[in-house]
Amino acid sequence: MTQQILFYAFAAVLVASALAVITLKNSVHAALSLVLTFFTAAGIWILMEAEFLGLALIVVYVGAVMVLFLFVVMMLDIKPESMREGFIRFLPVGVIVAVVMLVEMLSLIGLKSLQALPLPENPAIAAGGNTAWLGKALFTQFLLPFEIAALILTVALIAAVTLTLRKRSGVRTQKPSQQVLVQRDERLRVVKMASEGPKNGDAA
Repeated sequence: MTQQILFYAFAAVLVASALAVITLKNSVHAALSLVLTFFTAAGIWILMEAEFLGLALIVVYVGAVMVLFLFVVMMLDIKPESMREGFIRFLPVGVIVAVVMLVEMLSLIGLKSLQALPLPENPAIAAGGNTAWLGKALFTQFLLPFEIAALILTVALIAAVTLTLRKRSGVRTQKPSQQVLVQRDERLRVVKMASEGPKNGDAA
């Protein structure tokens, strides 16, 4: 019963934070709401005994991608004198998100320690753990969808780099293909000049 209550509570927080991501006008507030969305989704996965997926979501997205995105949003096109004001302005939303995440963590810890959850029905999961079962299923039964997803992500990465490196007027860009072909003689010129002795007026 406690697990079901936590599931509905996490689901409500997840829907509310996801709606905040697309409705808030402030990009920093939206990024903080997305952090809370990912963390709550990870909590739901942990409730469903998919601990590996939950921890992977926290480490990869919350701990790396979203933090990097948040720093880029806060530091891009912001003058140094207004940076301190920005931190103070975004502090209440950050505190709210941190408190909600802390409550979720304490709820999960209390559930795991006070309630003995039933063992999974799948004997393979019960024998080797859900991480081993997930890896075996991913590279055997779902190998083709996994490879297709990897291909889609690769194409998206190449497309993002291509769009970023497009020629734009007024912007200085680098051309790596020309940089690697540069020879020493093209970049370095040795100039020989005749040495001149001290003039009479400069002599000590």
